[in-house]
Amino acid sequence: MQLNRTAKSMPVARPGRWLAVAAIVGGMLLPFAPLLLWSVSQRWYFPALLPTEFSWRAWAYVLSPRSQTLAALGGSLAVATGATLLALAVGIPAGRVMGLHQFTGKTLVRFLILAPAIVPPLATAMGIHIVFIRYGLADTLPGVVLVHLIPVTPYVVLIMSSVFANFNPEFEQQARSLGAGPGQIFWHITLPAIWPGVMVAGLFAFIISWSEYLLTVLIGGGRVLTLPLLLFSMANSGDNPVTAALSIVFVGPAILFLVLTARYLTGKNAAIGGFGKQ
Repeated sequence: MQLNRTAKSMPVARPGRWLAVAAIVGGMLLPFAPLLLWSVSQRWYFPALLPTEFSWRAWAYVLSPRSQTLAALGGSLAVATGATLLALAVGIPAGRVMGLHQFTGKTLVRFLILAPAIVPPLATAMGIHIVFIRYGLADTLPGVVLVHLIPVTPYVVLIMSSVFANFNPEFEQQARSLGAGPGQIFWHITLPAIWPGVMVAGLFAFIISWSEYLLTVLIGGGRVLTLPLLLFSMANSGDNPVTAALSIVFVGPAILFLVLTARYLTGKNAAIGGFGKQ
């Protein structure tokens, strides 16, 4: 009898969740199958369905020091990670205000927050470049990180405002009545409740910053090397195998980040959930 109760209380695996995760990952990987074939091809002409000759030349070049792939990979990781952390630092409190409070002019504030995602980056990048030159931020890594906040922050604020719209602040009030300080409340009450939303917002921020080209080349001035800059340069060279290999290196970290955060996109751990308003 006791064994039956224990068996009933044990969590049951949900294959549907794993199927959803597999479908997301598979949908992301399937379009890159031609890139994988191109990266190991030596000759591939129409109408052949597969390369007529295979070679590791492209990967040998991409992984060699003279290709600057490792330097560009390090630059992309530094920029995307820095932009993601800063966007979360701005987006979490902004999302809390937008999600939990009603105030005059809220619609206008929401529009101003989303405006950078609507206005073409080139329309504002030139003016920002002049300001960055004046303050010594042009052609520097911190300058590129800061300018990436323009396309990244609106998505983070939008996601976090949706998360906080389903957040119940009474849990914080109960902890405060028991003597918990602001840091303890945020770390033990607020952060666990909004964690799925933080992960999804971080996923969007990382991918957007990781793939940003125009703002990087304008503010970085070619001195801040990232994978998009290297990839565009290689694509113009006309070497398809090397371009395909570099493309796989480019999308690899983004897909890995997606796999690590896919559990927060579906099921009970989805971003819109948790401590909902009862």
